[in-house]
Amino acid sequence: MSRSSLWYVDRIVRGAVGLIASVGLTAGLFPTEAAAIEATVLDRAKLATIGVLEDTQDQRTPDKPGKILVRGTGFHLRDGYIITARHAAEKQDVTTGAVIQKQIHILTTDLHEIPADLVGDSAFMDVVVYRVAEAHRAKLPAGVSFAPGDVQPGQEVFTVGYPMGWGPTMSFGHLGNTSTFLQTVDTRLIQADVAACSGNSGGGLFNDKGDVVGIMHAIIQTERDDSTAHCSRMAFAIPAMLAERIVTAALEGKPLTFSKMGIHMVAVKDGTRWRMAVRDVGEPAKSAGIQKHDIIIAVNGTDIRDAAHLKNYLIERTTPGEQVRVKVRRIDADLTFTVTLGGG
Repeated sequence: MSRSSLWYVDRIVRGAVGLIASVGLTAGLFPTEAAAIEATVLDRAKLATIGVLEDTQDQRTPDKPGKILVRGTGFHLRDGYIITARHAAEKQDVTTGAVIQKQIHILTTDLHEIPADLVGDSAFMDVVVYRVAEAHRAKLPAGVSFAPGDVQPGQEVFTVGYPMGWGPTMSFGHLGNTSTFLQTVDTRLIQADVAACSGNSGGGLFNDKGDVVGIMHAIIQTERDDSTAHCSRMAFAIPAMLAERIVTAALEGKPLTFSKMGIHMVAVKDGTRWRMAVRDVGEPAKSAGIQKHDIIIAVNGTDIRDAAHLKNYLIERTTPGEQVRVKVRRIDADLTFTVTLGGG
């Protein structure tokens, strides 16, 4: 198995967070959950799922076909656009390290191997978009859509993919915490209790209607025996509402920009509660009146818990140039400032 298809423990938190993965087991292992989702929904998700193939072609013998080795998972959105995890499409270069491939080969559920060309990617969020040439698009029999709105804890979900390089298989479960943070990406992730193993990076996490609510990204690794497969039921996905922004920017050929407030924060105690105070302030927050040592209370009425929460709010809920109301506590007074967000 290619090392590039997963992240090992020491890449994140040694002994705690493991590899990048997606789905693990067949639908038959979870008949109760599977029965609640219509067969047509499952079939469409399965047909829209693709495997990302490892490049096994020996350049010394170009006439001899390489082996079929699935290193990751993705899904067909529409019009030939393929979405997967960026790291599933990376290739190790001896001089520059991991680089994104300009072209990958994908495997459909009907066992068609077809090429797809790079459209755009986001290393910031571990998402990449490829497109299959028009001549091959008929081999992609189904497409899926991003789910509108946000998700809720307890929501029923399933995922389709190629765990450990075989499949396609299905796994069923429910959402847990819908706002968790790991050190692998700079945004929140959705936690799900679907089975996850290496080989399904970038697979879709679907709701009961078959819409994509997330792109599978990582797991908390509970098994530390290196002789066994790395699998878990504590999986994490990039939220669809954020992934859709990345995909839309790539399809439109525009650079993806995120809002910036221009502050750096540090944890301080506010009574019995830990809050975030301004450690350093720059533009545009400085011009709006925010000062060093101000305690950030809320943005547009949303209580801010920590620095990651503020960053995530700006990424998901705002756009550069937008005005937001920032409530701060300065000594014993609560003040509200209007900040026109920058971009970058």
